[in-house]
Amino acid sequence: MDLDPEKYSVVNADSIQVYRHLDIGSAKANSVTLQAIPHYLIDVFDPWQQFSVGDFVTYADQACTEIHAQGKIPVLSGGTAFYFKHFYFGLAQAPPSDEGVRLRLAQEIEERGDAWAFARLSQVDPPSAKRIHPSDMYRVSRALEVYEGSGRPLSSYSVPSEPRNGMKPLIIGLWREGDELKQRIAMRVAQMFSEGLVEEIRHLIEMGADESWPGLQGIGYKEFFQARRSGEASLSMIGKQIERNSRFYAKRQMTFFKSFADVLWMNPQDKASILALIEAYR
Repeated sequence: MDLDPEKYSVVNADSIQVYRHLDIGSAKANSVTLQAIPHYLIDVFDPWQQFSVGDFVTYADQACTEIHAQGKIPVLSGGTAFYFKHFYFGLAQAPPSDEGVRLRLAQEIEERGDAWAFARLSQVDPPSAKRIHPSDMYRVSRALEVYEGSGRPLSSYSVPSEPRNGMKPLIIGLWREGDELKQRIAMRVAQMFSEGLVEEIRHLIEMGADESWPGLQGIGYKEFFQARRSGEASLSMIGKQIERNSRFYAKRQMTFFKSFADVLWMNPQDKASILALIEAYR
């Protein structure tokens, strides 16, 4: 979409595009696009570093403040629904980190293993276990820390129900018909491979990457590292797995955003109407 760089800047809300070195699998904007219009929260962390939803809210707030100071409008764009939710409503009021509990849990996880930690989380906080990847030990540990320290599961701490700071954003959701979406996902995966996704994975492995890195939990990356561990999947099978996971994720995105009462659903092909909405809101 052709946004006027004199009026708008983009704030990335994709949890993988925040990481350096993860370009093709995350469908990061190309250099031409990045030069044409200012983008924030692209390539700000290394893939072995943890970037939490709290980090996103903090960094996005800073970006929006800077963009407003320039007399422009920030456009949050991306596919991580969790980021949008907490940017809009704020973070859940979970208790602060307890160093004593955290250190004790870290020692126990080291002794018993990651599988034990995730099984424990599945037992005491099933909703959190459902949304956290089993290899994401940062979030698994945090959820267990909250439970052990407070006696309540992390999922029981509710997110505020009213937008924070009186926020009244224009929320545009992009949709496509099911068959078209399925075809475009397949086309995108094929394009990722043709643009050098396998070479990007090889470069990451040369850097010492493994599936425990937070940045490699995203679709388009985790499938390679899972296959590398099992030693069973061909590139064709990995591609099909990426397609399948992308379709499931798209379905979850639609379900999530439909919970926002004020989303305006538009077909991305209707660029003129979308730009008119944005201009009218401005």
